Amino acid sequence: MREIVLDTETTGLDPVDGHRIIEIGCVELVDHLPTGLTFQRYMNPERLVSESERVHGIADAFLADKPLFAHIADEMLEFLGDAPLIMHNAAFDLKFLNHELRRVARPTLPFARAIDTIEIAKTKIPGARYSLDELCRRFGVDLSVRLKHGALLDAQLTAQIYLELVGGRQTRLMLAPVDAVAAIAASEIIVPRLRPEPLPPRITPQEIAVHAAFIAAELGANPIWNWN
Repeated sequence: MREIVLDTETTGLDPVDGHRIIEIGCVELVDHLPTGLTFQRYMNPERLVSESERVHGIADAFLADKPLFAHIADEMLEFLGDAPLIMHNAAFDLKFLNHELRRVARPTLPFARAIDTIEIAKTKIPGARYSLDELCRRFGVDLSVRLKHGALLDAQLTAQIYLELVGGRQTRLMLAPVDAVAAIAASEIIVPRLRPEPLPPRITPQEIAVHAAFIAAELGANPIWNWN
């Protein structure tokens, strides 16, 4: 099963206010394991980054020569394919992505494709704090490289949190060949050895006689259930 962990960096909090995506980062998982394949693009937002630079550290001068979203949209959609999309706070990222896709007349991404790590965390660890930093600290994920937010970096951290939440590091527990042989051998029928001399009966002749009389009286002359 192929999945894509995705994150974005933006110039602000809401595309309705004219804010745009400036970075997209994606990490590929197959069968809940990272493949090492990633997708990252910076984009010129056609506006000033403004105060959001304090969060991600991406400056206007750096983005000045980067492509527009329209120039990378098809490449991004091809990388995403039809895989489920794992995001931390999926509503935020999808709102921006679909706004950008509508601007360039491309199909939008349905929310049904989204898997939100915040929602999984609420189910698995109710009452906890659900920021990416807090979940990384809870699961012992190294945050030393996260001096600023970054789409690819945050997608990589989200992938680790997702795998911790769903147990993706142990998705295929299989017997090794030697263990498999041992398991098959253990399942074989073992024929017990017969005693050279049978054990003496543990009931007395008197008990046998009482039982026989009871059977004859209650079940007739030829009962199926009898000692003989």
